[in-house]
Amino acid sequence: MQVQPLVFHMQAAAPDFGCFIMDGPPTDTSAASAENFTLIPDSISTGKGFFRFLRLRHMLRELQCSFPVEVSSKNLDQNGGVLGSTIVNSLLKLLSDIKATKFGYFLAVTKLKSIGNAHRVESHLHFQVKFCCRTFIPVDGEVMIGVVKNITAHGVYLKCGPMNLVYLSARLMPNYYYVSGEHPVFLKDDLSKIEVNVVIRFRVFAVRWVEDIRKEFRVLATIDGESLGPVSSTQGLDGLDL
Repeated sequence: MQVQPLVFHMQAAAPDFGCFIMDGPPTDTSAASAENFTLIPDSISTGKGFFRFLRLRHMLRELQCSFPVEVSSKNLDQNGGVLGSTIVNSLLKLLSDIKATKFGYFLAVTKLKSIGNAHRVESHLHFQVKFCCRTFIPVDGEVMIGVVKNITAHGVYLKCGPMNLVYLSARLMPNYYYVSGEHPVFLKDDLSKIEVNVVIRFRVFAVRWVEDIRKEFRVLATIDGESLGPVSSTQGLDGLDL
């Protein structure tokens, strides 16, 4: 039996910007239980679409979203339809371009709920797509892992998963002192060393969402505490395994 591709056709329908919310915790989050989720009653507008979400404790969140997805009319087939895979690929590109909102970084689409009727806007088609996705958001007090990418006399810049700007100030590195040179480092009396490509276990000291061109979270880190500080050297590690 030959399986036919899913095709969506043009209809005279305007995009729906309604909000909706999960009836329960996501089925693919095996480690979660119903009490790990808190209902958030307010709808959220990103300029691209609307969503409400259930919040998983700590840094991972599961959202249901409704976004208008743009597809070029060049993708219409001879019968005036658009393949479902084309719409999904456009959705993934949209989320990649947005990257993050103040409610977290987009990590993955976990479930496609529905694709609405097409609405023509100039040379493009807009499909209202409802889907579930997982996001990551840094939270004050959480312990995380980052990789040192740059060192200055005032502190260290880390990369941690999707976050490219985690700043560890020298003031929040007790008993470390700066050593200048071609390859600057921070040293401790017990010879612990912080240098480029070293993995650091840190605690989130403060978080700020910045609505500039980059639209990202700015995280201030600290290693003032037990079991915090350099872990090892590595190559190619992003510092966060989700």
